[in-house]
Amino acid sequence: MSFGRTDTSTLGRWWWTVDRWSIAALLILIGVGVLLTMAASPAVAERIGAEPFHFVRRQFAFLLPSVVLMLGVSVLPPRQVRRLAVLGFLMAVVLMAAVLGLGAEVKGATRWLTFGGLTIQPSEFVKPTFAVSAAWMFAECRLNPGFPGKIIATGMYVVVAALLLAEPDVGQTLVVSSIWAAEFFIAGLPMILVGGLVLLGMGGGVAAYFVFPHVQSRVARFLDPQAGDAYQVMTALNAFRHGGLFGTGPGEGRVKLVLPDAHTDFILAVAGEEFGVILCLAVVALFAFVVLRGLSRLMRDDNLFIVLAGGGLFVQFGLQALINMASTLRLMPTKGMTLPFISYGGSSMLALALGMGMALSLTRTRYGGEEAER
Repeated sequence: MSFGRTDTSTLGRWWWTVDRWSIAALLILIGVGVLLTMAASPAVAERIGAEPFHFVRRQFAFLLPSVVLMLGVSVLPPRQVRRLAVLGFLMAVVLMAAVLGLGAEVKGATRWLTFGGLTIQPSEFVKPTFAVSAAWMFAECRLNPGFPGKIIATGMYVVVAALLLAEPDVGQTLVVSSIWAAEFFIAGLPMILVGGLVLLGMGGGVAAYFVFPHVQSRVARFLDPQAGDAYQVMTALNAFRHGGLFGTGPGEGRVKLVLPDAHTDFILAVAGEEFGVILCLAVVALFAFVVLRGLSRLMRDDNLFIVLAGGGLFVQFGLQALINMASTLRLMPTKGMTLPFISYGGSSMLALALGMGMALSLTRTRYGGEEAER
């Protein structure tokens, strides 16, 4: 693709203002996801009685739409991104409420809706849309002191958190809580309230331990692997040991033959066994690059909405990756969260593409009259 710097078309302006390095890093992550899905999912498919490329074909069906969605959203100006996020947030909240009455229970949780042959997880879409919608409310409150933006953003958070806990999905609640707290802090939260939020978060963690049996079980297994079934985590750790620095080679790994969630929550273990620590460190570096580069570009912007929304999106992206990798390496209790753009999952892929598309749009360089579009 080649555009002259004097090209004033929409694509021409986009090409010279978007962060092409971040796009390249995200496309590499998607490519790694394709590689690892092809490595891990055939064994899982055969184990459940499906044909070998069942998961591969389903993931590939979402691949091109996700890339098109990410690049398409990155072309939009901030005002259109904000409108898209608000509409998406309202739709996601409605679908999350519908999940509680119409969704099917899987592994003790009700998180999915089925439309014909398509299964969707609305909670994946609520994260990026909430980040941008809440940022708008915080920014409006700061710019117009009489506007109750903080109250509205907090109300939005309470609604989302209540729906997530009703599923239950404590891991996603943690991510949404982190987005809300980060944006609230950046928007100008008094230090006394910062301390209050820390205490509230600690209290929420303790309450989750006593209210949700699966949380109690996961914490117990984290503290003492002999206290319960820690098979997946211990198997994943053995896969990293077996792979060593350079791995056993593509297709030579054994963990995917015995690990139930090798293609989803524990796909990093497949990477560690077949491609070694080298690939795992490269994946970590790519996630860090996307987050840190995005935040550095936001620091040069003086528009509060863009700073808050972009910050929330990068917090979600980085935290989700961190939780997945830390769970796989037994650095924290397991959370059942996908590794962005790498784990199998159509809803996750589309929602992440939407979020990163909005982040790419918000971090674009703005010139002259484009300021008015904010």
